Amino acid sequence: MRKSIFSLLLATLLFSCQSGEVFDGALCIENITTIDPTDGAKEGQTVIIKDGKIFKIAPTATLKLSSKNQIIDGKGKFLIPGLWDSHIHFAYMEALAPRMFDLFLVYGITSVRDTGGEISFVKKWKDAALANSTGAPRVMIAGPLLDGMPNVYDGSDAGHPPLSIGSGSVEAVSALVGKLDRTGVDFLKAYEMLTPEQFAAVMKFAKEKGYKVTGHVPLSMDVISASNLGLNSMEHFRNLELSCASNADELLAQRRTMLAKGKNMPGGELRTSIHDAQREIAVKKYDDKKADEILQVLLKNQTWQIPTMALNTGFTRRPYGQPEWQESFEYLPDTIRDEWKATIQASMSEEVPPFRVQYTQWMLDMAAKVHKAGIPMMAGTDTPIGFLTPGLSLHEELIVLTEAGLSPQEALKTATLNPARYFNLENELGSIKESQWADLLILSANPLENIRNTQRIEGVIKQGKYFAKTKLDSMKSELRNGNR
Repeated sequence: MRKSIFSLLLATLLFSCQSGEVFDGALCIENITTIDPTDGAKEGQTVIIKDGKIFKIAPTATLKLSSKNQIIDGKGKFLIPGLWDSHIHFAYMEALAPRMFDLFLVYGITSVRDTGGEISFVKKWKDAALANSTGAPRVMIAGPLLDGMPNVYDGSDAGHPPLSIGSGSVEAVSALVGKLDRTGVDFLKAYEMLTPEQFAAVMKFAKEKGYKVTGHVPLSMDVISASNLGLNSMEHFRNLELSCASNADELLAQRRTMLAKGKNMPGGELRTSIHDAQREIAVKKYDDKKADEILQVLLKNQTWQIPTMALNTGFTRRPYGQPEWQESFEYLPDTIRDEWKATIQASMSEEVPPFRVQYTQWMLDMAAKVHKAGIPMMAGTDTPIGFLTPGLSLHEELIVLTEAGLSPQEALKTATLNPARYFNLENELGSIKESQWADLLILSANPLENIRNTQRIEGVIKQGKYFAKTKLDSMKSELRNGNR
């Protein structure tokens, strides 16, 4: 009798453990705090992931799961959308490119926007990502920088690899964008040596074909003119300071003269000479009223900003000198790791020039003004330029954005929902909503309390595939040993 009663109790217990709802083939995260870039934090949520998408979200108290499910215990943890780095270059260091997918994933970067490189090279990585949607970040590409003549990134030295194609006429740049359209790009990038006529031709083509155009404001133009022609976004605030100066018209006339006289110089050298001649003057003659007028135009035209604050402040803040940052260099190819470490070691003892300090502060102040004005922003880094380790550098970007005045939730939005909106993918990505792709991060600490907690990664989910912390650590170990 006692044995029968015991068997009955055991069966009842087993049945009760398995009597909850079963989601076949799903990944279930139970009792986690979800952090949506718009809705904020919701405690005690159960998230069901099926067929690569968020299938169901419900309060844990209302959704009992059967033990037959694959369940992740989310108690004390936080779920955020996967992060975007909206300014990267696979082609800047081709030897590093094969490791960038893994580096992005281990640091929680599930989507990237490549802003310039030789088309066959960058398309190779886009195609590879499409073929491995659960094991690689989503990749959006612009193809080569659309530049005038002389072009800046012409392959003349290691600092100027061949990321651009220079065009000497309106017809030439029009033919180039037509070719890119046929090859398959996601957006276009205009660069600094374009003439106003060439820039206008790029914008006209983009409007006809439905492409967004990002870029640097050409040195032959002012910011308002570029925005009014339809420039959808600006990278690095590049050349914004030249238009914000009280003598902006005089500086523009001087630049056009310098461009005409320097047409036989290497493009990188000519651009640097113009920046050296004008940037410090422009910052010292900064006119707050003129800047406000420009920002109102950018807001009206919805000319987004990708300020790349980790890059713009990096040579003043020098985060790459920190031990944890140097540790990330161990995941790079040996030649790149050794070169970066040697260059950094040699530079750390050098005093930061006073103007660089001033320019860094100008960048921080401008980021605050752009945000306050309501101009949309995206987080991007320019990795691997500036010793910015792919993946890790995006977390530094978020830190600097909060130091510029964004709240942690607003900073998260620049790396999640905003990039999705930029590409008209907000119904598919960037939030924690049912039916969206399951690109997600599990964190062990709340990023809304401290944005540095985005680095406390316990797991990465890429289009439904779960990478536990043990797997991420294993990937790092393999990168360190050169086995990935």
